[in-house]
Amino acid sequence: MSVAVSVKSASRALAVLDYLSATGSATFADLSDALSLPKSSASALLGTMHESGWIERDAARRYRVGLRAWQVGHTYRGHDDLVERAKPLMDALARDTGETVQLARLDGLENVYIAISESAHPMRLVSSVGMRLPSHATGIGKALLSQLAPAERAERVSAAPLAQLTTRTVVEPERLLATLSECALSGFALDDEEFVEGCRCVAVPLHTGALGVITAMSITMPLYRSSENWPHDLLPALQRTAQRLQGDLGLEPAITHAR
Repeated sequence: MSVAVSVKSASRALAVLDYLSATGSATFADLSDALSLPKSSASALLGTMHESGWIERDAARRYRVGLRAWQVGHTYRGHDDLVERAKPLMDALARDTGETVQLARLDGLENVYIAISESAHPMRLVSSVGMRLPSHATGIGKALLSQLAPAERAERVSAAPLAQLTTRTVVEPERLLATLSECALSGFALDDEEFVEGCRCVAVPLHTGALGVITAMSITMPLYRSSENWPHDLLPALQRTAQRLQGDLGLEPAITHAR
């Protein structure tokens, strides 16, 4: 088998895992159509992935992520020390503010949640560790993107159309890039009903680049529980928590790419 064919097969296998991770389950037709896989090669590919445990197939002949993927995923330790040190501080911040505190890292143009301390209120944002959200529409996502150099920000923001999730979502690349420059200068970012109507978020970047990851922390709350002084009633406590975490990790604040 040639190198080119091997790489193509690997890309298709990874695309299958990404698709099943996002959708939960899919039929053979779903996968072949969504990923533009020729049916002959799709059959062989899914068969190989099924035999090796990367995907599973139920009685209804729907595919889902398999046990092997779960096992390999649990060996990842890239941000263990960060999460271990952050979680007690996040729990304390959630108790003090009464709102949900989240920690995320950047992956492409998405924020991936790596730790969450939930609000004690019954009405709260529903999220989970491992969830991926579009960075352009979330406060924590904008705090993540603001840490990139301007050229890289522009490249990522312009790579694909930005989804309009609410009437407030910023989908114009130039307008979003201007907002990210402001975030880099101010040291915080906001989501004012841009991802979900009736939900607000304030976020700050965590300067953890020395650890090889771009991260940020946020406080999320429903609109009706926010005060007239939002976000400045929450921002100082969030900034103190972020600074303490950076100190615990032995990190110095980094110079942000403001322009």
